[in-house]
Amino acid sequence: MCRNIRTLHNFEPPATQDEVHAAALQYVRKVSGSTKPSKANEEAFDRAVEAVAAVTRELLAELVTTAPPKDREVEAAKARARAQARYAA
Repeated sequence: MCRNIRTLHNFEPPATQDEVHAAALQYVRKVSGSTKPSKANEEAFDRAVEAVAAVTRELLAELVTTAPPKDREVEAAKARARAQARYAA
């Protein structure tokens, strides 16, 4: 999975529309191999992003878990600590 795509399930507060769209955009960029499509491919690229975002929202709405929701700030702090440890060496 692309390292820029973040886990969106089981967070409090839930993932926003912007977060879902950003993940969809990253996925389509990765699959297409292009960060900015040409004019000829722009419409197909945009449709793909919207389709992936819609399916992602549907998936997130249907997933169930018994685990307590994660706190975004706590998870962000853990990620920063991992990055610091990784890049400090």
